[in-house]
Amino acid sequence: MKTNKSYAKRLKVSKNGKVTARKPGQNHFNAKQSGRALQAKARTTSFTMSNKYKSRYLINVSK
Repeated sequence: MKTNKSYAKRLKVSKNGKVTARKPGQNHFNAKQSGRALQAKARTTSFTMSNKYKSRYLINVSK
């Protein structure tokens, strides 16, 4: 099975196996939002992913 490249490009896997991703909805229509909202959008979120889904979407990640 091949790695799902469109999904893998959105993720970053750390050395310890944590998966981080950008929050959706950050690219445009941000002029009306407050500075606090823009800073919150700039942060990445980490989430847990089971080994089943890691093996499905991220083939080259062994953890």
